[in-house]
Amino acid sequence: MVSTASRAPLQLARTELLFGEWLRRRQRRSEARPHLRGAFTVFSEAGAEQFAVRAARELRASGEVPRRAASGIGNLTAQELAIARSVAAGATSKEVAAELVLSPRTVDAHLRHIFGKLGVTSRRQIRGAMAHLTGSGDT
Repeated sequence: MVSTASRAPLQLARTELLFGEWLRRRQRRSEARPHLRGAFTVFSEAGAEQFAVRAARELRASGEVPRRAASGIGNLTAQELAIARSVAAGATSKEVAAELVLSPRTVDAHLRHIFGKLGVTSRRQIRGAMAHLTGSGDT
């Protein structure tokens, strides 16, 4: 079971997101930005991709372009994360392509982006990078 203390930052970020959305919808964009920026940062670092996307969309609507961390799992798109997890589990590009209904060339293109974002140079290093970034031995 997850402790209440470990969920507190995400709950606070969700509250910041909701308040930022409320402010932006009332044309108080400059007041909304700090709340949305904080929520976006927490969600990106925690790997809460859907909430990070929502916060980024609100930031753009308020007139600010969101910036992600230089590298890390939170910097991967949902598609890249799914591919990275499959590759870390030992799947080939053809297997990943079949699983995600993509072409193997598209998977390879995503892998090139993943390499840059995770700071690795080979498929073998993805598993270690994923384990390190998620803080666990499994992916």
